[in-house]
Amino acid sequence: MANLNELKKHHFLYKTTNLTNNQYYIGVHSTSNLKDGYLGSGKRLRYSVRKYGKDNFKMEILESFNDREDLIIREIEIVNKELINDPMCINLKPGGSGGFCNKEHGYNFHAAGGRAVRAMFRKIHFEKLKNDKEYREKISQKLKGLKPWLGKKHKESSKQIIGEKNSVHQKGEGNSQYGTCWITNGKENKKINKINPIPDEWKLGRI
Repeated sequence: MANLNELKKHHFLYKTTNLTNNQYYIGVHSTSNLKDGYLGSGKRLRYSVRKYGKDNFKMEILESFNDREDLIIREIEIVNKELINDPMCINLKPGGSGGFCNKEHGYNFHAAGGRAVRAMFRKIHFEKLKNDKEYREKISQKLKGLKPWLGKKHKESSKQIIGEKNSVHQKGEGNSQYGTCWITNGKENKKINKINPIPDEWKLGRI
């Protein structure tokens, strides 16, 4: 069965930002209509859109690709554990865990070992980047001329404007971290609700 997403014209990595609190979601989308109004499909993102309204969100295209396969590879690279640990990021899972064209595709993926398949896919990709010159050049050509926001920095004037907005929106319950705290076991960090008990072998703070 053909992947319906592969038949679509545009394949891109996007960033959707909540303009009221600057929380963001990064995902992938395949479409034949760039004006389809798509904001994202993440669980926390959908909840946030219902809470604040579509008008308070902005979706921007970070990178475009010729096919779905290379798009998913890029998602795996960008949406990693480091990004998910960013308090402003509302992605719940690393890249590559979604993108199924239908229920059968998703069932077959999970039946094949889900997480293990993604790990194998990442390993193959990075090994080919390291050892396969032709593959490396192919990826390089696809990324040429693209101008993603990731890796760039705000100008000082922009930082000041963002800071002024945050000083208003991030107070009390408006703060995205309200009611939560970070805990660590010395090896990894995670965020929990302050009303929840701290698990054994964990303590307040981050490494």
